[in-house]
Amino acid sequence: MQIHGGSIRASDRFPKDGYLIELWTAYSQSLRANKTKASLRDRTGHTLTASNEYLAFEKITIRDLLLDANFRGGGILVVDSIRVMVENVYVTHFYTDGILVEGGHETYIHDSFFGQYITSGGDPRESSFSGIGINLISNDNLVSDVVIFSAAYGISISGQANLITGVHAYNKATAFGGVGIYLQLPGYTQTRILGCYLDFTGIIAEDPLELEIADSFFLGDGNILLRSTKKSHSIYFLTITGNMFAGSSKGTPTVELDESAGRFTSVYDTVIDQNTAYGMVLKSTVARATLSRTNSWTWKLDLSERLLFRDFIQNAQYSMYVPGKDFPRHVLRSVKDNTVIVDTDARVTGTVSVLVDQSSDSLSLSNSGHRAYFSTPDSIMEVA
Repeated sequence: MQIHGGSIRASDRFPKDGYLIELWTAYSQSLRANKTKASLRDRTGHTLTASNEYLAFEKITIRDLLLDANFRGGGILVVDSIRVMVENVYVTHFYTDGILVEGGHETYIHDSFFGQYITSGGDPRESSFSGIGINLISNDNLVSDVVIFSAAYGISISGQANLITGVHAYNKATAFGGVGIYLQLPGYTQTRILGCYLDFTGIIAEDPLELEIADSFFLGDGNILLRSTKKSHSIYFLTITGNMFAGSSKGTPTVELDESAGRFTSVYDTVIDQNTAYGMVLKSTVARATLSRTNSWTWKLDLSERLLFRDFIQNAQYSMYVPGKDFPRHVLRSVKDNTVIVDTDARVTGTVSVLVDQSSDSLSLSNSGHRAYFSTPDSIMEVA
């Protein structure tokens, strides 16, 4: 079935908990009992129940439409449906969501525009933008080639195995409290964000677990915030690579931690590397440094400016170059507080190069109990 062609505008009496197009039945179980009174945080804080679900609709196409919610309700509601296509729609003046997907699977949203206010950026009303452009409380969905030009949250995701690609989000800027893409499902996120453009806004990932953010562009101090919502959280299978960041030289980090509610206590199988930054502080789980000193027996290399996590070096390699025929004994003495210390047994002139990694690929490793290795021309001695 297709719903296509034309314009739909909400009247002044349209219910604020309603949507211009709604796919649901009496058997559908809405995750929000009271849409009107729910705050923005309430409307994004849901998780899915077990997948023994009722499917109301299949193979519905919604395309070639202008939907004007008249600041009354939302644009499109898809509940407990599967294989729904939303293409070439323009949704504006929504009060709640441009589109809300609850339950079901495989809603494909592409080649569309979502914005609470019609603007091309720099809007004087930006600080008061509200609502969510695309709200996915659902698994296995695709959002591609979409523009979200005004809303408090561009995309909110509370489901697994969603793919976001080619999205340009310039909704409410981070400076005004806006979020481009908000991921907030405890447990396996299994979400990929690829080739997107976060324009003066960023990404928040709560308790990240199996998440990929790659080949995207962050403009105007937009960055990636990793937030712990529990007393302790272990990060597994997080990949942030190949992204470009551009900022205003205010010292904003490309990736930062929010541990106000809890701490990240361990990091496994995580790669934050091969990103570039202009006017921002580049953060990574991998760092390299080189230090040359004259007539010294200690080389101290502080990597805290580059590394994301505090006191979390789990792997370290170093090499020492000493010109001339003499070669001293040397040892990797410490990696505490993201600072690598290499000592020699005599004063020499030399250069030390180090490579460190904050992520482990082995669950048996611990952040405590580092070991050093004492090197001589003929042997290597392990030092506890």
